[in-house]
Amino acid sequence: MPEYRASREVVLGRVHTAVSLVSRMPRLLSLMDEGTVEYYAASRVVDVTGVLSDTQAREVDLLLVDKLSSAAETMWLPHNLVRAVRRLVDKVDPAGRVERARKADQGRKVTLEHGENCQSRLVSTMRSEVAAACYARVDSLARQRKRDGHKRTHDQLRADVVADLLLGNDPGAKAPEVSAVVYVHMPVDTALSISESGAELDGYGPIPGSIGREIATNSKSVWRKVLCDPATGDPVDLGRSRYRPTATIREAMRVRDRECVIPWCHRPARHCDTDHDKEWARDQGPTSLANLTARCRRHHRMKHAPGWLSRHDVARARISITTPLGRTYTHSREPVLTPHPPPDPDPPPF
Repeated sequence: MPEYRASREVVLGRVHTAVSLVSRMPRLLSLMDEGTVEYYAASRVVDVTGVLSDTQAREVDLLLVDKLSSAAETMWLPHNLVRAVRRLVDKVDPAGRVERARKADQGRKVTLEHGENCQSRLVSTMRSEVAAACYARVDSLARQRKRDGHKRTHDQLRADVVADLLLGNDPGAKAPEVSAVVYVHMPVDTALSISESGAELDGYGPIPGSIGREIATNSKSVWRKVLCDPATGDPVDLGRSRYRPTATIREAMRVRDRECVIPWCHRPARHCDTDHDKEWARDQGPTSLANLTARCRRHHRMKHAPGWLSRHDVARARISITTPLGRTYTHSREPVLTPHPPPDPDPPPF
């Protein structure tokens, strides 16, 4: 049987869109059948009308199709289509505008989205007037630095100002310096510029050796010895700079796993729960490095849901997850360092 492979969020989003189109916006669904509206635009319309009742959504559906029947071709573009639907939503339910704004404000958040070439996006969702005021202040500080003679572009200065404000540095005075906790794993030969490979940033993945050295040589960076088994590449000791064994074991687990151990999850281990593979009370599982794994809160809870099975082979650094549908996914953890097992002994002379 063919299998659709996508994240949980993508699957739930598609199911929600399909149900909404069938039950709430059948005319828009007809336009999709005709090929005049594509899926992305339709899904955006469904998102905008999601705050309405079923009856109100069907009214917007009718008004939208009537509007599109005589609209210019540019109206069919997703951005213009969504703008038109927003106006129709306000027309159909003018009394709900304030309540919708208040409910949306409750969903304000900050998200981190990793990208390519060691670049990521820090996205903050907040009320529009607050966001506009924040941008105006950032832009003002960046332009002041530009007038002071800095050679960086306005975009670069704005990005640097945001980072400095969050890190508590002098905004835009120089390239931002990190003082928060960020884990970078780097072999000693890469740290000494002998090699350019092996450096990794937790939650992101491999980074160039030169970038790793820039982070490591920052005056605010803290070095810590991590002893690894050359045969497996896994950490066996963190040195003795702390007294509490539980904290040492917990940190050793985070250094070893680096991410949530679920095959499709990449949440950094430092933001995960410390989970007993064999349950402490039910299975008399020990609190040891061999019995602890990093699981994000959602997958920690999912482990105990009916139908979900997990098997963790610490020695082989492998975890298998079986879903309620019987599908099994296996993931082998990447070692902190590239393992170098001892060579095989010479074969006997016969």
